[in-house]
Amino acid sequence: MSESGRRGPNNSGSRDGGGQGNRGARGGSQRNAQGRERNRGPQRGFTNNAPSQRTRRADPARLVAFEVLRAVASEDAYANLVLPARIREHRLDRRDAGFATELSYGALRGQGTYDAILARCVDRPLEQLDPAILDALRIGAHQLLSMRVPAHAALDQTVGLARAVIGAGPSALINAVLRKVTAHSMDEWLDILLDQETDETKIAALRHAHPEWIVRALRQSLVNHGRPKAEIDDLLEADNAAPVVNLVALPGLGDLDEAFDNGATPGELVEGSALSAGGDLGRFESVRRGTTRVQDVGSQLVARALAGVELGERAAHGEKWLDLCAGPGGKAALLAALAYRDGATLLANEPAPHRAKLVQQALSAVPTESWSVRTGDGREVGAEQPEAFDRVLVDVPCSGLGALRRRPESRWRRSPKDIGDLGPLQRDLLKSAIDAVKPGGVVAYVTCSPHPAETTAVVGDVLYKRDDLELLDSGQALDHVSLTGNLGAGHELTAQLWPHIHQTDAMFMAIIRKKP
Repeated sequence: MSESGRRGPNNSGSRDGGGQGNRGARGGSQRNAQGRERNRGPQRGFTNNAPSQRTRRADPARLVAFEVLRAVASEDAYANLVLPARIREHRLDRRDAGFATELSYGALRGQGTYDAILARCVDRPLEQLDPAILDALRIGAHQLLSMRVPAHAALDQTVGLARAVIGAGPSALINAVLRKVTAHSMDEWLDILLDQETDETKIAALRHAHPEWIVRALRQSLVNHGRPKAEIDDLLEADNAAPVVNLVALPGLGDLDEAFDNGATPGELVEGSALSAGGDLGRFESVRRGTTRVQDVGSQLVARALAGVELGERAAHGEKWLDLCAGPGGKAALLAALAYRDGATLLANEPAPHRAKLVQQALSAVPTESWSVRTGDGREVGAEQPEAFDRVLVDVPCSGLGALRRRPESRWRRSPKDIGDLGPLQRDLLKSAIDAVKPGGVVAYVTCSPHPAETTAVVGDVLYKRDDLELLDSGQALDHVSLTGNLGAGHELTAQLWPHIHQTDAMFMAIIRKKP
């Protein structure tokens, strides 16, 4: 696990102890009226507390984390979408919300490593455990090994959670397993698990809680984009660090005054951005209006870079821009604001109707004369509107390997097959974008993945088959719109941002110009 994970927030004050709650049904049955098992007989030996001292309620912050893990596992949900709703539903204050966030994301990020530890403490294969029990064990393991929660509080509260939402019988098993987990620190467990292991990939995968195939893929990606493979540990470590919330004020429409008044600091890489101190950003008026948005600074940079490319003698006023894969609308909103500022118009295309509605909501803060939304297959736009646009953004569907720090469950869901399956779609969308751009215009091919199969291979394949295209210097384009002027992201005319270097998602960009 990352060092930052081991230095998790000190929440021992608010998370220690807990009330007694209801004792549950009594009688001879092992189950109560709700079908939950009761703890009877020898199982009570798993805890040092007398029955009257055991916590029998679910602490709200831990309950939120448990519900997030259950939704991710059973509903294929995304933690970053489920978590805010659960926090509001349980009315957590700021401190408890922070604890629930760290517990949810930390348990999801570290799942592979925690499972390896738990497998040493359970007397059966983990796949034979009820999934809810396994999620509770992961929550307990993260508290015990990677957060500054006292062991007695982590045990008592996790077992109390299990008693309340799973049952008394399973809670006894959870108590017994977590007591075995407390026998060693995280570093000691890693030494035990890696004893005599010599494979560098397996070592990195376990220490940094990434699947082995992703470790290999990211190491290859570093080399492919001109970085030394020795940076792999730094990159994996950055994936496990809690990301700072990035804000952007839409140019000419939004401001960051409220954010700065509430502890945010100016962004260091791009104008009009801020690094948020956290909390409920929805309370800001500019966020409610949509003129200030949450958006990774890497996404901000690639959108601004496309808008900032010089098109020679072509007049900027009256340009037509296209966002070919606009959902859910973050980059489209920034592009629409830039288009409004520059006297251009933006067409935002999204194939899924429900995501197209999200795009419309995202764009609603920008005057409507500057944008429109199309619901349809992006692969058809090039044929339907050939050579109609001056600038085209094609932010293709990808594996998301560049956003693992923001999507903690993704690393355990993805497989190498996903990358192979996405390749044909990525190539078709890029071809459509090229068909849709005017001679002299530019296309920005963007992915939130550094994997060569999704980045340089796609661009190379499409350019190889045409003689009317040329690569522009994408690293220079990023430098032109950055505050530093020297990001160092360019390599062989393409550009790759990195979490461990730029503190952004690992965004890739290639700017392609159609020759006049």
